[in-house]
Amino acid sequence: MHYAIHHEIPGRMRLKLAGPVPDSQLDALIQVTSSCPQVRRVQVYGRIGQMAVEYAEGAAGRGAVLDHLGRITRADIQKAQQGCAVALAPRTHALLMQLARIVGAYFARRWLLPMPVRALFAINAFRPFLAAGWRELRRGRLTVPVLDAAAIGVSFLKRDPKTASQTMFLLNVGEALEDYTRASSENELIESLLSVPDSARKIEGDSETSVPAASLMPGDLIAVRTGMSICIDGVIEQGCAMVNQATLTGEPLAVERTKGDDVFAGTVVEDGDILVRVREGADKTKLRSIVSLVEQADSLKSEAQTRMERAADRIVPWNFLLAGAMALATRDISKASAALMVDYSCALKLTGSIAVMAAMSNAAKAGIMVKGARHFETFANADTIVFDKTGTLTQATPKLMRVESLDDAWPNREVLRLAACLEEHFPHPVARAVVHAAEERGIRHRERHAAVEYIVAHGIASSLDGKRVVIGSKHFVLEDERATFDELQSARVEEEFFGLSPLYLAIDGSVVGVLGIQDPIKPKAAEAIAQLKSLGFKHIIMLTGDSAKTASRIAQEAGIDEWHADLLPEDKYAYLEMLKSQGHRIAMVGDGVNDSPALSLADVGIAMGQGSDIAKEVADVVLSDTGLDALVDLRRLSCGLQQRMANSYRKVIGINSALLALGVGGAVTPQASSLLHNASTVGLSLANTKRYV
Repeated sequence: MHYAIHHEIPGRMRLKLAGPVPDSQLDALIQVTSSCPQVRRVQVYGRIGQMAVEYAEGAAGRGAVLDHLGRITRADIQKAQQGCAVALAPRTHALLMQLARIVGAYFARRWLLPMPVRALFAINAFRPFLAAGWRELRRGRLTVPVLDAAAIGVSFLKRDPKTASQTMFLLNVGEALEDYTRASSENELIESLLSVPDSARKIEGDSETSVPAASLMPGDLIAVRTGMSICIDGVIEQGCAMVNQATLTGEPLAVERTKGDDVFAGTVVEDGDILVRVREGADKTKLRSIVSLVEQADSLKSEAQTRMERAADRIVPWNFLLAGAMALATRDISKASAALMVDYSCALKLTGSIAVMAAMSNAAKAGIMVKGARHFETFANADTIVFDKTGTLTQATPKLMRVESLDDAWPNREVLRLAACLEEHFPHPVARAVVHAAEERGIRHRERHAAVEYIVAHGIASSLDGKRVVIGSKHFVLEDERATFDELQSARVEEEFFGLSPLYLAIDGSVVGVLGIQDPIKPKAAEAIAQLKSLGFKHIIMLTGDSAKTASRIAQEAGIDEWHADLLPEDKYAYLEMLKSQGHRIAMVGDGVNDSPALSLADVGIAMGQGSDIAKEVADVVLSDTGLDALVDLRRLSCGLQQRMANSYRKVIGINSALLALGVGGAVTPQASSLLHNASTVGLSLANTKRYV
């Protein structure tokens, strides 16, 4: 069997398998792996192709397990499959099999073995609990394993192996149910994230088309340009680019990659154009990226989740203090044992983490990818939301409405032909509008220009027959490039392009044409803005590099009171800095390369799914849908998660405190207390898997 050790601590290793494990093979793989005597427990996460193995500590145990895993063959798994005949859902099947083993072994010993032999079995079964508790004590920590070991040990001190066996039986059943609940939530989250779409630019002959990334196969050729992400693992066949690999290596600086170099899914081209030959199907590489996201999400816990877990850890010593006080006051070991049987830690940690996974899963199903629980909380607490205009408040498919030549040597058709030839290299909504308009008019072009240079938030520069060609905003073409443009021409453009966003095309320092883009507001944008206001956003602001006239029209239609126009990326960044210095908690929504600095500065950055891949990379939240109602869903879901976390905290504290009081008071036995504790933990966890919005 092919595998790699993904993570390891003494007595437990997490393995990365060769690929996803089919549902039909889950139980067979568990059975074959568990046949090694040193293996104590196996969990297989089929969708992400990983397996967790617990084994007897020590070099001998580890070596035996690795040797056993290396000898597992496909034939072994197929043979084991034939014995797994229970026709239930695979994850439920695994749970039922595990519970059957626990319950069957317990009652078989109880009914068939004499008391002395049962006592020996109980002592042997106590060893893992004792070892786990001892490991925690050696690290100077009083945690749940110490509580469990102490509670079982008290029964042995009372010379009551029957009670010790019952306690271990209940703990094992509770742990199996909790593991199943967590695994189910994790699998559901991963399945939800798998449905989030990706796209790629596939090269076939002389044509280039946008295709779903999931359709790519090994050997396909794709184009990746400035601002785009690499959606597969592959080898560069042509070109050179600066690739940001922070998602894989943690290194924030881009590295140069050229012909023959490997590139990987999840990385982003910051500058340059490359053609990449696909090495592995997108299903595998996307799955790997999702697994990384799920694993990273645990390190981005919300403050509420962190508080719950810290509180859980701090309560454990008080359990011991209460048990000691009860032993001294009542001389009743049973009442002291009751104080050890109920712990808050496992319930607080499990309910909190499952609530977060359920929220991430619900978000993914709504087309919202959230890169950590922290961002739910931040968005719930944000009081200011800042919007970019183009592609965010306005539709992702703007239309070219007007083309005007300002030079007799360049008729309208030629102006559009050259503009489309330059703009086709970049995945920006305005660029797509120009290219689409040329296609509709049947205008085809032959590339005569040199390599193009994308100047962020300004425009595009290239050369044609030795002359510099630029296309972009008024600021870029007239001010930065100092292209000539007399007052008569300016007045003409002001009149004929009123309400449109103009693109200026200049050759060798002279404006030869202007293209007018109509940027209609998205459907239901005004309704979404109104709902965001009702959900607690006090300040809703639009920042754009477009003209003041266009910005004013869009702001009025969307119901936005504050807006600022003619801004460069550094201006947006400075404006957000000013807002933060005033104490505002900011959510920034954008879609372009030029929005990336502001997205990274905001307390929570939100990228539109149809925007640039650099924006999606630096953002904390990515919306696959272009509609603004997803923001309303995200706000409600975020507030719902906060409320659910608070409710879980209160319920866990209340239920377990009541069980603790009943146990100490002698109203319930330690075993009944343990059963009720585990049942309430599983029940609250299952309640947290329900939909939020």
